[in-house]
Amino acid sequence: MDADKNRPVIVTGGRGFIGRAVGKLLQRTGYRVISLDRQASAYPVGDDRESKREILCDIGDAAQVRRVFESERVGGVIHLAAILPTAAQRDPVLATQVNVEGSLNLIETAQRFGVRRVVFGSSLSVYGTCSAEQIVSEKDRAAPEDLYGAAKLYVEQLGEAYRQSHGLEFVSLRIGRVVGRGAQSTSSAWRSEIFEFLGVQHPVEITVPYVGTERLLLVHLDDVARMLVTLLQAANPAQVVYNAPCESAIVADLKREVEGLNANIHVRLGESYAKGNPRLLDARRFQREFDFRMTAIMDQLRSAADNCRGPSLRSG
Repeated sequence: MDADKNRPVIVTGGRGFIGRAVGKLLQRTGYRVISLDRQASAYPVGDDRESKREILCDIGDAAQVRRVFESERVGGVIHLAAILPTAAQRDPVLATQVNVEGSLNLIETAQRFGVRRVVFGSSLSVYGTCSAEQIVSEKDRAAPEDLYGAAKLYVEQLGEAYRQSHGLEFVSLRIGRVVGRGAQSTSSAWRSEIFEFLGVQHPVEITVPYVGTERLLLVHLDDVARMLVTLLQAANPAQVVYNAPCESAIVADLKREVEGLNANIHVRLGESYAKGNPRLLDARRFQREFDFRMTAIMDQLRSAADNCRGPSLRSG
């Protein structure tokens, strides 16, 4: 892609968990960012306002999307906006308006205004539930089991249709369970708590709803941001769809590591098994093409715990 940093990059869902990290990385890399979101930010402004423009925009409204593209000559799009799985099941109408119609509005408008590349934040949920032994690659058949996964798969196919018909450079990254600080999730708060509670000095409990023997495909927020920006910047991606490199973590090992890093933390496990996602992943397509190396989740946790201790404790 023509990485012209004089042309801003749109990040949809820009105030969300992944969107904030992507926006910050783009800014550090020298891009101007247009952050689109349906909701006002609940976070303090700490970004360089010279290089970031925040716009309240419902991508389900085609007129709102068009006005954004009319306001500036956009260089690229990283599309992350979505109604997440639990909320999508509660409100399928809203989920369809945002996840499907909103994506169509965005892709169609990007094509009309001559945007060269759209990077789509897809999900490993497009594969559905897989056996514990199955190592899933991009060649495996997609079989989503909920509205969220089905919408992700549809948008991938929509992007492919625009690529073939209009030459729009559309590329999709299928992402696993993202962990890191700041998720603000009510349905899976543990994904952030395992990092945010590492410095506590009083007893706390983190609930991970899965049995100890279960495997989860985890990836740290910072690595996901790097992957998405890599796809934006790549001169000519060889593929349209990539599995995001993830770590297949055993839940009991995760519990042991977090509790070992801070004796005040108790991780309570549940009785559920992971549904709607693979447990083992082949992500060599992305790793080899872009020479990408992710940081192990346990190393991320140890680094975060070390940072919580402060310089005096680290040196002592």
